[in-house]
Order: sequence, then structure tokens, then C-alpha cells
Amino acid sequence: MKNQKIVCEEILIAFPWQHQDRQPGFEYEMEPPPISENPYVEGSQKLVGKVAIITGGDSGIGRAVAYAFAREGANLIIPYLNEHRDAEETKAYIEALGQKCLLVPGDLTVKEQAHQVVNQGLNVFGNIDILVNNHGTAYGTESILEITEEQLDKTFKTNIYSFFYLTQATLPYLNEGSCIINTTSGTAYEGDENLIDYSATKGAIVTFTRSLAQSLDKKGIRVNGVSPGPIWTPIIPATWPAEEVSIFGTGSPMKRAGQPFEVASAFLFLASDDSSYMTGQILHPNGGTITST
Repeated sequence: MKNQKIVCEEILIAFPWQHQDRQPGFEYEMEPPPISENPYVEGSQKLVGKVAIITGGDSGIGRAVAYAFAREGANLIIPYLNEHRDAEETKAYIEALGQKCLLVPGDLTVKEQAHQVVNQGLNVFGNIDILVNNHGTAYGTESILEITEEQLDKTFKTNIYSFFYLTQATLPYLNEGSCIINTTSGTAYEGDENLIDYSATKGAIVTFTRSLAQSLDKKGIRVNGVSPGPIWTPIIPATWPAEEVSIFGTGSPMKRAGQPFEVASAFLFLASDDSSYMTGQILHPNGGTITST
């Protein structure tokens, strides 16, 4: 993987200046594009016959997870909001890998949409084995006083309410051996002065994961989570001003942002039988930050 950093006037520049004035961001507008495929790994059929729902699978970490699952033999159901071009590109690549992909656009903050995703998936594939709650939104602010009631409501409904909705809709169709994987964030542990509402939802996801794992253990359904550090995805230029995007990730111990494919392997491990003795756990692909769990 190429190192994308250059030193300029003693400031570590990671990416060209860029900003997207919308949430969610579009991957096709990012420069350079995120790396979604692991160039070093070939599939070994760990998920043959499985069907996985991956929310936000149109781009970013979700896209990389979808590619990793498809390479291992899984078919995909991808709910997303309105990033149609990114979603179609993801679907085309999955089909090129020889797997099937169902795209389901819609707003997952609406409870009925969760049932639409599950019903459409069952109509096409007949079963669901893996649920990855991955989508999210973030708004950078300098003070808690800037967080409006509308923003607070939007962040919590997107980042945690919808996880509840989709889990409730999917659970009746999961069997023993199925699994749920939730995407949280390093901000759940470290906090972030400019992402107070976002960090609060990510902390909620950690506790949601641990509590749900205890609830579903007797059913033989494992529940785990992944807590990425700074990863180059569309949410970055959609959240931060261009000058901050340009140095994104350089504060990590590895002095760079991670690529989506570097996180996808954690999801694959948790989705496969390799992690059969793990539930209620959080993995931390974060570039070397020591995290207290």
C-alpha cells in the first residue's frame, strides 16, 4: 500500500484539501479514493452460503466489509440512504466476485424501513445469517452549545436508534450460529471535544453490544463490535473542513489514516467461525492507540 503522506513546512499532509457539503459523503468524489480491497488476501470460502446485511455497505468501511464477505462466498444485502452511484459501483464489484447483492435504499431512522430491508432480503435470498450495523453520521462542532435539538435528534436516531430497529427486525430470522457485528468508534473510549453527540452514540453502541451479547448468548447468537480509529472514508470530508481533512490521521501512533480494507478483516474474523469463542467483545483497528476497554 502506498504511503500517501508528504512533509510540507513541518506539517504532515496526508490528503489533498477537500470538503463535501453534505451528509452522508460520496466516495466517488474523494481524492484519493479509499482502498476497499485487501491486495494481500485471497478468499478461503469462510462464509459460503451465508447472507449478510451490511448497512452503509455502499462505501467506506461498509463497502470494504462487503467485498471481504463476498470474497469469502457470502451474498449481500446493502441498505443505504441515497448514495446511489457508490452503491451501484459496490454491487457491480460484488457481482464480479461471483456473489449476489441486493441494494435497499431508504432511511433507517424510520422503523418501518428496517422491516423493508429484512423482508426484501428474505424474498430474494430466503435467509439472513449476519447483521452488520455499520452506518452513521457525524457533525463537527466547537462547543456543546452549537449542538441543536435537530442535530442531536438526527445523530442519535441515525447512529443508535436505527441499530435497535434493524436488530429487532432481523432477530426473528437469525438462527443458532448467526452473528451481529456493530460498528462503534475510538471516540467511545477516548472522547472527542468536537464530536460530543457522535461520541455519545458510539459509547451507547459499545454498551448495546455488550448487553445484547448477554441477551442472545442462550440463543447461540454471537454479538461483537469493531471500534475503528481514523479511517479514510466519506464521512471524513463530509464532517470536517478541508484543512483538517488534509492532516487526517496523522495524529495516530502510526502517523497515518487507515484504509477501509484494513478494518474489514476484523469484521470478517467476527463473522466467521474463527471467532466462535468470542461474544460481547470489541476489536480496535486504530493505528496503535492503546485503548482501555
